[in-house]
Amino acid sequence: MISEALFLGGRSGVGKTRVGLAVHALLSTARVRHALIEGDNLDQAYPSPAEQGLAERNLAAMWTNYRSLGYRRLVYTNTASVFPRVIEELTAAMGDRPSVTAVLLTCDDQTARARLAQRENGVELARHLERSILMARALSTAVSGRTHVVDTIGRSPEEIAAQVIGLTGWRPDPPMLG
Repeated sequence: MISEALFLGGRSGVGKTRVGLAVHALLSTARVRHALIEGDNLDQAYPSPAEQGLAERNLAAMWTNYRSLGYRRLVYTNTASVFPRVIEELTAAMGDRPSVTAVLLTCDDQTARARLAQRENGVELARHLERSILMARALSTAVSGRTHVVDTIGRSPEEIAAQVIGLTGWRPDPPMLG
């Protein structure tokens, strides 16, 4: 069976992690077998190992383990995960040419600032907000026409997650035998 991947991307402060957790909760309640991986944790180190492809190597290792246990659906959250080049790298890391649903979560600068202010302060808030604004611009111009765009302004993570799950078409799995 071919794998399926849901890549959730978007600027800092858009709600990727919260929406990813809400997707996980709704899929779990619906008994849809899946794995949730927060991409930011796959190469979070100093100095940054990004040029060495550590995130992709770690995803490959983790997905191999999930696949060996029968998982075929991946929910992956990461800012850049919806760039066409990154989608190619992530699907290559998964190793089995998955069917992909890419979703760009969006919000305005004011909403991102308010959300970031809930978790950051001082210099870190200013740094995250500046990067968020730059990434929002880059994402808006670089994503492919096959990427779904979902606005998060004024919506709960659960509302957004329900819409995102609808884009995947994922349904409950039959019970596993043995």
